Amino acid sequence: MLSGRLVPRLVSMTGRVCSSRPSAGSGTIGPVEAAIRAKLEQALSPEVLELRNESGGHAVPPGSETHFRVAVVSSRFEGLSPLQRHRLVHAALSEELAGPVHALAIQARTPAQWRENPQLDTSPPCLGGNKKIRGTP
Repeated sequence: MLSGRLVPRLVSMTGRVCSSRPSAGSGTIGPVEAAIRAKLEQALSPEVLELRNESGGHAVPPGSETHFRVAVVSSRFEGLSPLQRHRLVHAALSEELAGPVHALAIQARTPAQWRENPQLDTSPPCLGGNKKIRGTP
């Protein structure tokens, strides 16, 4: 679970806003998170890139990098449907999605859409376990 403390936003040399919220207790950004950030920066040149490692809220070992939420704001999304935007993000992260990343929640917005609602959504809490343990068919 996230500690709730704010992580400062970093403004890159191009004036773009980037921020990260590492998993609870770690205080560091791991190699998968760093790779996600670098690949999205390269592929989409986002004006805003917010990335949250939500792995700590799931039934995974401490320090895992398996569950992420990302907000990507890019002019590359202009005129594209939500599905087309998600496909661009998935294409940029194909290696991570085929390997260490189990879940990726994507908010892919245009700059105008982000100005209307500049927030990274919150994921619901993980129920943990599997359907058989919870008694769900």
